[in-house]
Amino acid sequence: MNIDFMRLAIEQAREAAKNDEVPVGAVIVMGNEIIGIGQNRKEASKCAVHHAEIEAIEAACTRLDNWHLDGADIYVTLEPCAMCAGAIINSRIRHIYFGAYDKKAGCCGTLYNLPSDKRFNHRPGVEGGILAEECAALLSAFFGGKRR
Repeated sequence: MNIDFMRLAIEQAREAAKNDEVPVGAVIVMGNEIIGIGQNRKEASKCAVHHAEIEAIEAACTRLDNWHLDGADIYVTLEPCAMCAGAIINSRIRHIYFGAYDKKAGCCGTLYNLPSDKRFNHRPGVEGGILAEECAALLSAFFGGKRR
């Protein structure tokens, strides 16, 4: 685990917030090399699947010219939802590092734990709570501003 990669994911989340998107950012690394970055773009794209993780996975697959991301790790500011956890499993990412826990949609330990389900043919490792307060504060500030 490299805290600097989570800080880069937080930068992506801040950029998303500037674009009036839910502030979630993701970075995919292989070794110490960044191979994909992403941020939420659901509002801009008008598409429900444009989560930060999906954007980062697409970028990494394009960069490697391969959908297998064996040996890669993902850093994301919010616990992945079912769709994103599934995409991470399907792309064979080795490890998920996330910031804030998601009580409403988190599927890496909170509501479900898809990555640890032994029925899948690939099970990435998971570590949550990395810079959790900072990640959660971005989300709280964003949604607090929407309520005002």
